[in-house]
Amino acid sequence: MSTRQGVAEGAEGAEDSGVADAPRGGSDRDPNESSPDAAEAEPSTRPSDLARDALRAARSEREAQARQAREDIGTTGVEPEPRSAHPSHRTTQAHPAQSRRPRDLGELLPTAFKPPTPAAATEEAVDDDAHHAGSPTPSPEAPPEHATPRVPRSMASPHRDGDLRRTFPAFPPRPSDDDTPFAETWWGNAWITALEQGALDVKRLARGRGYAQQGHVDAITVTPGLVLAYVRGSRPRPYRVQVRLRTLDDADWERFLDAAADRPGHIAALLDKEMPQSLADGDVPLLPGPGDLDPRCSCPDRGHPCKHAAALCYQTARLLDADPFVLLLLRGRGERELLDALARRNATRAARAAQEREPAPLPGIRATDALARRELPPPPRPLPAPPHPEQPPVYPAAPGGPDPFALDQLATDAAARAHALLVTGRDPVAELTLWQDAVRLAAARPGSGLTAGTRALYSSLASAADRTPAELARAVAAWRQGGLDGLAVLEEPWDPPAGRFDRARPLLLAADLPAFRPWRNRLTHPNGHIQLRLGRDGLWYAYESEPGQDDWWPRGTPDPDPVGALTGIDATDEL
Repeated sequence: MSTRQGVAEGAEGAEDSGVADAPRGGSDRDPNESSPDAAEAEPSTRPSDLARDALRAARSEREAQARQAREDIGTTGVEPEPRSAHPSHRTTQAHPAQSRRPRDLGELLPTAFKPPTPAAATEEAVDDDAHHAGSPTPSPEAPPEHATPRVPRSMASPHRDGDLRRTFPAFPPRPSDDDTPFAETWWGNAWITALEQGALDVKRLARGRGYAQQGHVDAITVTPGLVLAYVRGSRPRPYRVQVRLRTLDDADWERFLDAAADRPGHIAALLDKEMPQSLADGDVPLLPGPGDLDPRCSCPDRGHPCKHAAALCYQTARLLDADPFVLLLLRGRGERELLDALARRNATRAARAAQEREPAPLPGIRATDALARRELPPPPRPLPAPPHPEQPPVYPAAPGGPDPFALDQLATDAAARAHALLVTGRDPVAELTLWQDAVRLAAARPGSGLTAGTRALYSSLASAADRTPAELARAVAAWRQGGLDGLAVLEEPWDPPAGRFDRARPLLLAADLPAFRPWRNRLTHPNGHIQLRLGRDGLWYAYESEPGQDDWWPRGTPDPDPVGALTGIDATDEL
């Protein structure tokens, strides 16, 4: 490599790194112009001055060789052998400044335009360069005592990112464990498998894995078909590493989008940062195979891959773990472009399916079918009614719960009403008022009068009907005497027509009973202790009270004959 070519590559590398060159110093004077003070000036020890002196010496030597060659051609007419081929010219030094030969330029440039590196990089250089193909271990030049070692800043450019360019910050160091898989997902491990199966040297892979675990890989830039990063190696200047992967053409992307749109679960998995295996291993394989990864590095190692490229590949697997869209970007499409394409494809498919789908029939039946005459089969004959309602189950008592006796009474009443409805076709209680129904429920309770067992029931029923328990007890006696008609006789006086009511008094006199006093539908004994009441049903109902008090209670059984209604009751004049 010529001197000028080496200088150009060094300048290009400095530009790629984004690290500013060290101060050049010196003046703008022509380097060939001699200075009277040059001999008296002390030689500088700064790396940039040494490199500049070497460049001037190389240019002076080449110009002298060119002048001598022109003189030889003009004298003999024969082009002489290049002076660099003679040993004398390779060892002769015409000027003290020419002792800095061009071959020393390669050693001066790495430190001429770069700030001092940390001591850790210097210690790593001894072990790292020894791994190159038998090359001697260079002795790194110690930084000046007045310089403070510092780590070079990142060489990435995240401000240039877009849909087809993404920059990821460097991963922090992680504990070294060779038994643990480097990647966490199946697609990240598939990437590492492709790297390891295509590698030619296992030792370089192990060192590259160590570099990745120690955090030697700088920020990673991903573009279609390319992964780029700077990896810190043995030298102070990081190495520029690339890993190339073939991108998919338009036909492959069409097949991939069709496969992804066929199953909505694929899109949902990608949005959840997961890569479905059926999608990655489909007609368009996304993951690389052995030999698909093409690593390139600026280091002198010609291994496939070198340890710097292997470190970048290992770190790329960690990127794929976090976001599978990185793999799709490597294959040529950005995340936004893919999601927009899938959305358009889904909308198109939905519209096409809606056009091809026949309209669903409306629910219901046609009017002609509903109005058409049809003969229904006769309903099945009902089962015979049971002779009597069954006894309800026993309800246990619970603290704070309903009265089990009241529940039993309600269940018994419901069973009786249901049996009556089943046998007669009508519910005898359906048209009762609240008061009449309360009287009916109280009358269904066995026993007579207000006892300790019935007092709570009578109190609650009377309160619900806005009556007193005494009124309810009198109404219960009337209900037990004649049912709903007996309750009406108790509560509703009425004017009966002439005839039946008028014939009752002669019948009572014929039975040696005193003359009863008439009032509306009632006949009262002269002593005021017995009373007969004519009901609307044509029956006579007997009532009894204490003499001189208007406290009438039903007694006996209703009868069409007034004399028969008084059977069992003392109706004589003597009291």
